[in-house]
Amino acid sequence: MMIRILLGALGVALIVAPIGAQTPSAATADVQKVVDAFHAGLKAGDTAGVMTLFAPDVLLLEAGGIETRGEYELNHLPGDVEFEKSVTTSFKPYRVMVAGDAAWAVNTNEYKGTFRDRPVDSVGVELMVLTRDATGWRIRAIHWSSRARKPAQ
Repeated sequence: MMIRILLGALGVALIVAPIGAQTPSAATADVQKVVDAFHAGLKAGDTAGVMTLFAPDVLLLEAGGIETRGEYELNHLPGDVEFEKSVTTSFKPYRVMVAGDAAWAVNTNEYKGTFRDRPVDSVGVELMVLTRDATGWRIRAIHWSSRARKPAQ
């Protein structure tokens, strides 16, 4: 239900969002900077920096659950930092789309290494939804999906 609401809100935002003063390429680059800053902050353990990238009402979706900003900061962010510091991450190029003051970035990724004494070899996808206000681009939602890499046959 919450995903339907989020997707519906994104659809409305795309229809009614005013066209910003930035050119599409400048806006795309600015969105990419926020996405890159998020991942760099996780890798560096800069939790305060990561949290500044989120809108107050951000929602994080993973493994069939939804977390608010506060829930993520207290319960999930420390584990994400630990995970990012423990494994090697490779991201395929992001596809960034901007429509007025709304944007979304999609990528695929690979994680390899060891986390909490367990081997990690997984592939995943990430979708970030961002909006722009007077302070700049902020992350409004992230959806992560991953699975163990299938063995070669």
